Amino acid sequence: MKIKWFFPGVISLVLIFLVSGGCNNKTSQTGKSSRPNIIYIMSDDHGYQALSCYNGQLNKTPNLDRIADEGVIFTRAFVTNSLCAPSRATLLTGKFSNKNGLYINRAGHNDFDGSQQTFPKLLQQAGYQTAIVGKWHLKSDPTGFDYWNILPGQGQYYNPDFIEMGQKKRIEGYVTTLITDYAIKWLKSRDKNIPFLLMVHEKAPHRPWMPDTTTFNLYEDEDFPVPDNYFDNYAGRRAAKEQKMSVIKDMDIAYDLKMVDKEGEIKTRYRKFMEGMLKRLTPAQRAAWDREYDPKIKAFKKMKLSGEMLAVWKLRRYLTDYLRCVASVDQNVGRLLDYLDSTGLSKNTIVVYSSDQGFYLGEHGYFDKRFMYEESFRTPLVMRYPGFERKGEIKELVQNIDFAPTFLDYAGAKIPEDIQGVSLKPLLENGNSPANWRKALYYHYYEFPSEHFTRRHYGIRTDRYKLIHFYYDFDEWEFFDLKNDPHEMKNLYQDPQYAAVIDRLKIRLDSLRTMYGDTLPDPEYISK
Repeated sequence: MKIKWFFPGVISLVLIFLVSGGCNNKTSQTGKSSRPNIIYIMSDDHGYQALSCYNGQLNKTPNLDRIADEGVIFTRAFVTNSLCAPSRATLLTGKFSNKNGLYINRAGHNDFDGSQQTFPKLLQQAGYQTAIVGKWHLKSDPTGFDYWNILPGQGQYYNPDFIEMGQKKRIEGYVTTLITDYAIKWLKSRDKNIPFLLMVHEKAPHRPWMPDTTTFNLYEDEDFPVPDNYFDNYAGRRAAKEQKMSVIKDMDIAYDLKMVDKEGEIKTRYRKFMEGMLKRLTPAQRAAWDREYDPKIKAFKKMKLSGEMLAVWKLRRYLTDYLRCVASVDQNVGRLLDYLDSTGLSKNTIVVYSSDQGFYLGEHGYFDKRFMYEESFRTPLVMRYPGFERKGEIKELVQNIDFAPTFLDYAGAKIPEDIQGVSLKPLLENGNSPANWRKALYYHYYEFPSEHFTRRHYGIRTDRYKLIHFYYDFDEWEFFDLKNDPHEMKNLYQDPQYAAVIDRLKIRLDSLRTMYGDTLPDPEYISK
């Protein structure tokens, strides 16, 4: 058996596997199992800054905080490729993009090869019943699930279409509530005698952040703080400057900020897309929508904002809708937790909440994700389970490649050697940090050119430092001392006092690229 150099708890993992009987240990003679159920809840583009258990500066998320308060909160959880479809492929396979074959989001290139090994398939083989509801975004139909009910493509916020086991139908309602309805419905109908995996994938808070009418009372005229680096001038960071994800320059007034006036005077590039989404609303929904947005549109047109005042208005308008979408997610997570508690399922169910990546909420002047800077590279991650010995904060470096082996580990299923992540179980069942836990993370983003014009790059992050290599159409490096510059404002790559540190990081970066098999040039199709 090949042992990875940073793999913690190998001996305990082997013992667990032998005792459980590996993949053949499905159920006892009574038909019941002591193995935990697993509920994995993943939102789309939920930045850790918008969970109050992380900082509490923007909003309150009492139900998500409940998971952290009753379990653990990972303060340094990251992704491998900050983009929706690639992140989902990584979750399913426990492998980097170069191994699971899904590098980018662009239409025609986000077909997930469903024939490959995934952790839901391995859990099925281990005797689990499996289900997924909500956003899929991998184009090919789900495999490895006994039940699936997914949104086509990105899905819609209002009256969305669902594809249930191949049958497409439109359902009236708000998407976050509907996804939770389907999740609870499946929990009620499942076979009660065997353990289960349920994946609940929310659409929210993905762009264009259309809140539920029930949240229109939240954050009204909230004076959200403007990030210190909102007006970043990107000195010494060419890729950071030459992008198209600026709130000030690139956020669409009509599409993103809902300023779709009935007079048609506000003309923008993406207005027609929001007009199409609004046509889906029922008369009652549209009446509520107009009561909310018509006064805001009227006030905006009257103010005739420009310069810094317009920039701040755009940020606060964006955050209002974004955080209202988050509020719907939090409320519905609460519904799901209440169901687990009321039925006694909480006693033997691992509940995980995360996002497919982080998101910018005005930091560096950005919205969206993609860059290896902290706000998009880092993701929220909270878990609860009575069997966790460890409680509170976990500060070790973890990544979304680790989710698949963790779920397999707790299920008593064998973790295949080709999975690149490592089980988090040693972190969760030990009050002390494993001495041999990983000390560095690897990241690779591929999608360029694209709508947001974020350059291709890969890099390494350690406890203190981050080194990023931008490549393809230009060759530049960025280096940050996160201890002294946590907001990544000053590129120190040319600073001679860090030369030795950078040299050592380059060696470690090459080692990680070799270990993860990411040594070949990008596939040509990414450029087409």
